[in-house]
Amino acid sequence: MNAQNKKRSAWALLPIGIFLVIFLGSGIIMGDFYAMPAIVAFLVALLVAFLQNKNNSFDKKIEIIAKGVGDENIITMCLIFLCAGGFSGAVTAAGGVESTVNLGLSVLPSGIAVAGLFVIGCFISVSMGTSMGTIAALAPIAVGISEKTDYALPICIGAVMCGAMFGDNLSMISDTTIAAVKTQGCNMKDKFKENFLIVLPAAIVTIIIFVALTLGNSYTVTEELTYNIFRVIPYVVVLVGALIGLNVFVVLISGTVLSVVIGVATGSIAVKEVFSCIGDGVTGMYDITVISIVVACIVALVKENGGIQFVLDLIRRGIKGSRGAEIGIASLALFVDACTANNTVAIVMAGPIAKEISEEFDVSPKRSASLLDIFSSVGQGLIPYGAQLLSAATLTSLTPFDIMPYLYYPVFMAISALIFIIFRKRSTRG
Repeated sequence: MNAQNKKRSAWALLPIGIFLVIFLGSGIIMGDFYAMPAIVAFLVALLVAFLQNKNNSFDKKIEIIAKGVGDENIITMCLIFLCAGGFSGAVTAAGGVESTVNLGLSVLPSGIAVAGLFVIGCFISVSMGTSMGTIAALAPIAVGISEKTDYALPICIGAVMCGAMFGDNLSMISDTTIAAVKTQGCNMKDKFKENFLIVLPAAIVTIIIFVALTLGNSYTVTEELTYNIFRVIPYVVVLVGALIGLNVFVVLISGTVLSVVIGVATGSIAVKEVFSCIGDGVTGMYDITVISIVVACIVALVKENGGIQFVLDLIRRGIKGSRGAEIGIASLALFVDACTANNTVAIVMAGPIAKEISEEFDVSPKRSASLLDIFSSVGQGLIPYGAQLLSAATLTSLTPFDIMPYLYYPVFMAISALIFIIFRKRSTRG
């Protein structure tokens, strides 16, 4: 069936509209965008999707969503989420986060402390694969640096936020990276290389700005910064393994085993606690795994009813060539993230539409995945009701609006990506 004959219907998008009304509405009314669990809003949306299209029986709809959930990319993505959680739990219990932070501060020249917070945040977020974990680890240190110097607290926390968002869309074990790669069907190392070239200029400009803003100031660390270099090794192994193209499951499982061995050997993990540490990490990924499954169900029904085709036709009207397609994918990711306040959910929701656009307009999967991840992270790093800014504000008694003027990296990341779209030659598909 060609594009002209495919079923299209704006009405099929009602479940997504219902989700947005419930999720955003509750956030606005209650003043807390996390008062309504996303999974509850998605389950209501799924119920609405089931009530649509009376031409299909209930059993037929179950068959449709089963095929959607059973897609190879969805299953693989969910398994990677769980493996990434296991690694995160093990390496955190082994003391990898604390050692990495203290190592960075030990070698960091005090005169560039704020820029150093950004650099350390970049490394930790790439290693951990979580912006939230990076913020939790570095925010107390940023407060301490601010107290020991005349650096304003908002600029210190802004540097932490910027570093956290660097790895949020670049890390090999970030749930956003996993979602982008699997929905677009490309290799993780290819997406990393494509992504890194785009965000590197933004990171360099951000470092220069932070250095310029704080030049001439310094601080003295009064407490002992203890670290164990062996506890940093699992992060390095995972990063290097993923970069050289090892299977992501091999990389994550190897990192988990190595973390456990080092944790037990250094006394950070008791032998009897090994499995509970891994289990805690896996449990932490349950939410996004279940949400991904439910979203796959909704998308399958929306697609069957013509909703995906309707959006494609709508976007297609404003697209002229591959550059237009890339701008369309970027805009889609940014818009959905602004609506959902969760960049991983945004990628899972926008991924099927982005893949259709990329295939029609000859955009390579690695570039499509990169744009999805970058622009959903741009939105997530800037919206004042996102978990990252809310967390940073809560940990430091600031407001999101105090921190926002110093969020240079997400802004320059968007600018850099747009420049790459406009001026860089097209990637071949593959």
